[in-house]
Amino acid sequence: MTLVSRRGLLPLLFVFLLIQAPWSQAFEGFRVVATAKPVHSLLAGLMQGVEGLYLLRHSAPGGQPLNEKDRKQVENADLVVWMGPDLEPYLGGVLQARRSETRVLNLLEMPALKILPARWDENRPDPFFWMDTRNAILLLDELTRILMDIDPGRAHLYLRNRKAFIPGIQQIDRELEYGYRGLKGGIGVLYHDVLQYFEQAYALNTGEILSAPEGKAVTGTLLSARARIRDGEFDCVLTDISYPAPLLPLMIRGLGVDTGELDVLGSRMEAGPDLYVQLMKYNTQVILDCAKAGLPPGKSTNDVAKATDPLGGRFILTDHRGGLVRDADFLGRYSLIYFGYTNCPDICPNSLQVMSLALRMLGEKADRIQPYFITIDPERDKVDVMQDYVGYFDLNLIGLTGSRAMIDRVASQYRIRYEKVMDPENDPETYLVDHSAGMVFLGPDGRFISRFAYGITPKQLAEKLNDALP
Repeated sequence: MTLVSRRGLLPLLFVFLLIQAPWSQAFEGFRVVATAKPVHSLLAGLMQGVEGLYLLRHSAPGGQPLNEKDRKQVENADLVVWMGPDLEPYLGGVLQARRSETRVLNLLEMPALKILPARWDENRPDPFFWMDTRNAILLLDELTRILMDIDPGRAHLYLRNRKAFIPGIQQIDRELEYGYRGLKGGIGVLYHDVLQYFEQAYALNTGEILSAPEGKAVTGTLLSARARIRDGEFDCVLTDISYPAPLLPLMIRGLGVDTGELDVLGSRMEAGPDLYVQLMKYNTQVILDCAKAGLPPGKSTNDVAKATDPLGGRFILTDHRGGLVRDADFLGRYSLIYFGYTNCPDICPNSLQVMSLALRMLGEKADRIQPYFITIDPERDKVDVMQDYVGYFDLNLIGLTGSRAMIDRVASQYRIRYEKVMDPENDPETYLVDHSAGMVFLGPDGRFISRFAYGITPKQLAEKLNDALP
């Protein structure tokens, strides 16, 4: 090739490079930093085929001061996606040193997302917004738009990835909406408050919340929750992998309650585009397993309770007049059942008095409800003892006793827990019985309707019973 011909090519090469410059700039050195694994997963789905996505070594919210590698990634990024200075203060100073062209996206200030105030501090945002899959879909759309704006040379790629990625999240949303909405029946105790978005989106009812995610549960609160577990109100306690629960053994020791360990941050999951769907499936299954659900679509934990908590089989007990009472005799009327024993010093008589007063407040409606007192101490509570005892309360109250095996069977069907507590002098006749103190309410078909905790007032009980009656 002659010198002249080479010179003739130079203008063409210059034009070619000029045309290619935006394209090359789009594909080389593009850097995006995310601080939370679930958000990183959404970005990874959108940026498949694009290098430059970086996850800081910690998982938001929280984290430790950045190491040098993380600091350099933030300082040189084209886009930083974070939770804001309130939750990630260690990042604020680093962002001050970023390049002027770096775009910063504060997720908890995005108008497009549904951000709830934290239940532990209404002046702070609840950071776990991705636990509502509709927030994840909204965020995908916002991230797609921002990536296209910053990196227009690959706009077609981000649109293509979004189209391929979003159906999986939409499918999870449909499954949760229609398949697990029945979780409104309740799950029990949530040690750390990490499920507010999930609760609101999918009608989940958490029975009791003990602490903020990074807060310490108060011993008194734990003991109160323990009493409610013992009384049969809750059968499940949920913790989270990322937040320590050092007092959990104090709350559940000896109660046989089920526990489940959530992973709302995806802490133990492999980062990448598959993490978000995996995270939602995992946490939903933990909730279902802990609540003993195993639910078919459209069934709730209350449905499960109604299917398993009715008497569940044949039984024969003896009433306080010496007559036989079978499982079929519970049918046809509503049943309000209290398990206790006649030597109980205060809780049992107080509860039976509340039951009696509440039924009187109902007036004629009380005729539709049959109250029962089932002893958990049949060795001492024989027929004559039960007859004397129930006479102190509602005239319609039926006292029931029976063999130890039959009492154990019926009590277990209602998850009534009890344990003999021996007298310090070891007198075999003066023991107490530590037991669940709630009332169980059944429908005319024998199916479970509700459980009322010890401490409810007669007025509150009357109102709840009235609401349940058609």
